Amino acid sequence: MGNAKIFLPDSWTYFNNVGAMDRIEGTEISAGFDHRYGLPELTTVDLALAWKNEFGTLGLGVSRFGGKLFNQQLFGLGFSNTLGIVSIGAKVEWFQTQIEGFGNGNAVLFSLGGVAELGPKFFLGANFSNLNSAKISQNSEQRLPTAVQLGVSYLPIESLRVLAELEKDVELDPIFKVGIEYELREWIILRTGVNSNPSRLSFGLGIRKNRFGFDYAYGQNSSLGRTHHVSLVLKLTEK
Repeated sequence: MGNAKIFLPDSWTYFNNVGAMDRIEGTEISAGFDHRYGLPELTTVDLALAWKNEFGTLGLGVSRFGGKLFNQQLFGLGFSNTLGIVSIGAKVEWFQTQIEGFGNGNAVLFSLGGVAELGPKFFLGANFSNLNSAKISQNSEQRLPTAVQLGVSYLPIESLRVLAELEKDVELDPIFKVGIEYELREWIILRTGVNSNPSRLSFGLGIRKNRFGFDYAYGQNSSLGRTHHVSLVLKLTEK
């Protein structure tokens, strides 16, 4: 959906907007594989767990990007809770960068997020990544990206969701995103979206059957080429 993700109520909200994590229906675990532009060195694998309980939702995220010469690992914990119409959350993550011949760099990141339900069909969300502006390592002045995402989610009918989002890295131009999700059948979901800077068109398909889910997304970058993303979802508790 053009990478619009400020409010998608599933276990991937740990990575997308930790504040929305408490909006999931039950405990879920997800695994994902992202392959970009035909290069193994640009591959990401992810694992996310959202454990819903009576006092909120706890989240765990593990991610690895890159190949042998350059790679980055992330491990983090988060928590989200709902107070009235607002769901808020925070997470702390350990982030490691490894470059062959140069060694390792380690950093701790702190992020916040939230979603407000302004009506049964309209949601407003925000996410703030790396609020502490952590450096890539203690021996480097280079800082990891700090970004803000603001977005809205609108459901004109029960089977249709429209997303619009603005993302701004403090050192880069803003990115605008628009996405559409349509429930063709009770267990088939179609998705599409566009985003800017650089311009990219994406399409996706989701399948939901009982406790299991499968998602595939295809992206076309006007400058770099194609991306493929596959993820699996397992609901560990019933609705």
